[in-house]
Amino acid sequence: MQTLQRTPLHARHLAAGARLVPFAGWEMPVQYEGVIPEHRAVRTDAGVFDVSHMGQLHVEGPSARELLQSLLSNDLEKIGDGEAQYTLLTNEQGGIVDDLIAYRLSAHHFLLIVNAGNRAAAHTWVKERELRGSEVRDASDDYALLAVQGPRALERLGLPAARPFTHAMGELDGIEVMVNRTGYTGEEGAELMCPAEDAEALWDAVCARGVVPCGLGARDTLRLEVCYPLHGNDITPETDPISAGLGWACALGKEFTGVERIRAVKEAGPERKLVAFVMEEKAIPRNGMAIAGGGKVTSGTHSPMLDKGIGLGYVPAESAASGSELTIDVRGKERRATVVPKPIYKREET
Repeated sequence: MQTLQRTPLHARHLAAGARLVPFAGWEMPVQYEGVIPEHRAVRTDAGVFDVSHMGQLHVEGPSARELLQSLLSNDLEKIGDGEAQYTLLTNEQGGIVDDLIAYRLSAHHFLLIVNAGNRAAAHTWVKERELRGSEVRDASDDYALLAVQGPRALERLGLPAARPFTHAMGELDGIEVMVNRTGYTGEEGAELMCPAEDAEALWDAVCARGVVPCGLGARDTLRLEVCYPLHGNDITPETDPISAGLGWACALGKEFTGVERIRAVKEAGPERKLVAFVMEEKAIPRNGMAIAGGGKVTSGTHSPMLDKGIGLGYVPAESAASGSELTIDVRGKERRATVVPKPIYKREET
């Protein structure tokens, strides 16, 4: 039986009465008070997630940028020190090994934040392709990472406004942190990185500021409302970026692993596309459910903000236009859904 790994905040989750579940080889909190109240806390105020299970890979040396430019889909030339970029690690077939965020710390030093379930695969993939003058190391166990998200997140943290996908060193209640203006909920906020030994002090400081502890359940419903893909469900090593709607994260004018396959899919047009949909009948779609005409649901849930079933799924390209009607097999019953523009949920301007 596999022994589950634990983050530096495991004791805090137990003390808070969190319901813990296995996730990507880790024992993680799925909820505290409940998915719906935690979801709404992030949409209306601020919530904090322990995302210390994510992988942190450092790529350093005079050839670091050259190495990453040859492996990652986006163009690192577009970012400078203190900036970050969403990008894809692709294989020879143009499939997605992982989707990640690359942080440029200096001209010769990059930090890659990778998905927990892909930490080993991503590290091995990049490490095996090291160039002379580059070094790849997995420093994941050295750090804790807290995602503080919501319209009042920065106010509660006492942080000034800053552009999305930027980062800087800072301090919160005497604790040194790397403040990353990134997140996975569609809300404003920051991901705070600190040494693992400071994790409990940072968690306590954030919670003392009125930020609500949130689990993976709310993280999933939040990301799905704004149509952020989940690796292993919506995107996989067999999925190309064009079909997944991630062509915007691919600099097809440069050379990187699998680019020729990706260019070919774009040129011919994808046979299927990842679409967002809303259920027209009372039903909750789930991963793996069939969509009539040869499609499949990849992610599905009940939206706490819309009070409807929502999801992502692959459908034939001719059925992917906004407004297209879908029929989904929900536990043996045909249920109607409609393709909608991404994101599914968008805050109303006041």
